[in-house]
Amino acid sequence: MSDDIITGIMAAAGREPGRVAVVDGRGREVTYGELARRVDAVRDAMAGRPGAADGLRPGDGVLFAVRPGVDAVALALGAVAAGGMLVLADPGPAPEVLAARMAATRPRWVVTESLLHLLSGPLRGLARRRGLLLPDLRDPLPGQTVRHLHTGPWLPGVPRGAVRLSRILRSSGSGPAPRGPYTAHGDQPAAVIFTSGTTARPRGVVHTRGSLAAGLALFRGAFPLGPGDVVHTDQLMLGLPALLAGATWSLPGGGDLAAELAARGATHTFAVPVHLDRLLRRTPRLPETLRHLLLGSAPAPPAVLRRAVEAGPEVLSVYAMTEALPIAVASAREKLAQAEGDLLGAPLPGVGIRVAEDGELFVSGPHLARGYLGEDPLREVATGDLVRLEEGRIVLLGRKKDMILRSGVNIYPGLYEPAVAALPGVAEAAIVGLADPETGDEEVVLAVVPADGYDGDAVWKALPAVMDAGALPDRVELLGSFPRSGRADKLDRAALRSLLTRRA
Repeated sequence: MSDDIITGIMAAAGREPGRVAVVDGRGREVTYGELARRVDAVRDAMAGRPGAADGLRPGDGVLFAVRPGVDAVALALGAVAAGGMLVLADPGPAPEVLAARMAATRPRWVVTESLLHLLSGPLRGLARRRGLLLPDLRDPLPGQTVRHLHTGPWLPGVPRGAVRLSRILRSSGSGPAPRGPYTAHGDQPAAVIFTSGTTARPRGVVHTRGSLAAGLALFRGAFPLGPGDVVHTDQLMLGLPALLAGATWSLPGGGDLAAELAARGATHTFAVPVHLDRLLRRTPRLPETLRHLLLGSAPAPPAVLRRAVEAGPEVLSVYAMTEALPIAVASAREKLAQAEGDLLGAPLPGVGIRVAEDGELFVSGPHLARGYLGEDPLREVATGDLVRLEEGRIVLLGRKKDMILRSGVNIYPGLYEPAVAALPGVAEAAIVGLADPETGDEEVVLAVVPADGYDGDAVWKALPAVMDAGALPDRVELLGSFPRSGRADKLDRAALRSLLTRRA
């Protein structure tokens, strides 16, 4: 396995130039040989001539805003191959947040779609009225000259002198395999992912070509993947392992997932629990070609895990964080068999773990991000998760910040929520603490989303069998659904606390 993401993917292209590498949301295909040609063309255009002032240097920022598709894959790989560090231009951040991120990364190139130039330039006012807040892609860092590369036709707002993708592809000729040469540069920063921080000091996680390659190798080792497989996902950390393995990366088109899986002959796919729940309620059985269903981003209620197992494929839950992708994998059947807490699985090969005195999990290994932007390199990272080890396997007890303190007793919601959610008539369960403003002691509230056959008295009587006496709730609240946030629809505990406080 390669210790560099670019050399690994280009090597796969050299072995399988005629095999389909990527299928976009509209069903358009590109072979490995053609993908490699496009990566070559983008790399050459952005790197420039040796010593050229406008060429990328290793670690230079590349502001990137291209929707998932064949162009996005080729542009991202080409930009990194040229030495760039991708900076994702997420829509929506406040202007001062974006300005701080641009000052921290100082992008020298902007790679985007001509439509976004139109929406962030001449039609910016219209876009804002429609709720779309876009950064000014023409001049992301005032006072610094940047170069532009765009997809699509010329539209008003595209900066003068911008390089057009179709033009550099035409001028690059054609060939069945990459021209190269490609040299491993595992220490080169490849992407920065902003997670938090203040406007004065934005928190960006910096991954290198080597740390990404190590993480992708862990994914490939966790489940079989090779030529002939079809990975249907918009997740980079599953799509890129497909390319390293010589498989086909199939990008969703936004339609019914079950229908797309069947049409593409998908063998692997990814979902977050709340989206999977909606899918399986509509389609209880998934296509027979699907061998592996990967879950991530949030704990899955037992009812969802049971339906996923009954749907056909092997169901694997991935535990990961932005700084360390991935950490552990557990099957749905293993998780359902866990009596207390949420089973995360054994650490993957090469992943180092340490449990601090307070129970917080720390992670290290070759897949660890180089560090946070502008900070010293990481040796290990605090996950913020409270865990215990059982026969070498990690069991999640809850988030450190979500620990509840009542009458001097520490209560870990994750230790009990899966068992409560497995009770008859319960679809989902969450435990939160509501602090008394005078004493600081917390009221323990069990929030329940009921399913068919819910019996409140029966659930209340069953709680002592699945919860320690010191953790039993002070009250139970029924909700039609839980508040969620983010692309993965994670449970928003802060919003849940606020909701339950208003109800109190």
